Amino acid sequence: MNSKQVVLITGSSTGFGRLFAETLARKGHSVFATMRDPGGRNAKNASEIRTLAEKNSLPIHVLELDVTDDASVERAVDAAIAKAGRIDVAINNAGYYLSGLEEAVTTEQARRLMDANFLGPVRVNRAVLPHMRRQRSGVLMHISSAAGRVVLPSAGFYCASKFALEALAESYSYELAAQGIESVIVEPGAYETPVFGNTVTAADAARTDTYGTVKQIPAKVNAALASRAGNAQQVADAVLRIIETPAGEKQLRYFVGPQNFGVDEINALSKQVQTNVLEAFGLAADTKFLKGKAVGSV
Repeated sequence: MNSKQVVLITGSSTGFGRLFAETLARKGHSVFATMRDPGGRNAKNASEIRTLAEKNSLPIHVLELDVTDDASVERAVDAAIAKAGRIDVAINNAGYYLSGLEEAVTTEQARRLMDANFLGPVRVNRAVLPHMRRQRSGVLMHISSAAGRVVLPSAGFYCASKFALEALAESYSYELAAQGIESVIVEPGAYETPVFGNTVTAADAARTDTYGTVKQIPAKVNAALASRAGNAQQVADAVLRIIETPAGEKQLRYFVGPQNFGVDEINALSKQVQTNVLEAFGLAADTKFLKGKAVGSV
């Protein structure tokens, strides 16, 4: 893989995605910063990114991409390929946080969350993988969360979306290893980004009101997350280090955070359990599963 890579990032209008775009571009990587509606709702954000790129001579290109729309994803990937000729890294970053007691979350809210947080990466990966297979190289990076390994009450649906993403990303890692394509999971802890300002709350207030003092849990959790928030640049720096790690040497999971909460221990146990499962099914050789490279912190 080239030392300077072509990177497509979803959800780049603000937060982690925007930080990733700037951090990687400043190191010479060519970045396609994608977002919904850069000519409308995200016009200001798109303009700021373009201005930053022009002022600092950074290789950042803004593309429209809505991860909930198959055609939009395909158009963005095709545009990136047409301009750069390849995509070396796809960073599945787009998503949002849903807060509230689980009974109060409507089925429509749950569907929308999974469409963005889980099916969004499915769409992006399906769009980029044919190109990566032709290259015999590439990285699928999935921005999960510590909430992809541990559960908080009032964040159950968000946790479920990240648990699902982690299962998918791990399965990719086994299936694609022989083709030179790596699947990586990044698990940030609590960091200060606009995601909490864009939180969707459970819609069925009547259900919430039946829970007595338990209905205070969402507010307590959100306050605790805000109080523990670290500098999001740490996550961007970790993503840069992972991307610049030589092909074949990346780990499956990376926890990044000021507080661990035991996530590293869960990942280490999972590594051993998965080793046993793959060996029991006679799949260790087929998946090229490497015990020493399954988990880690950066």
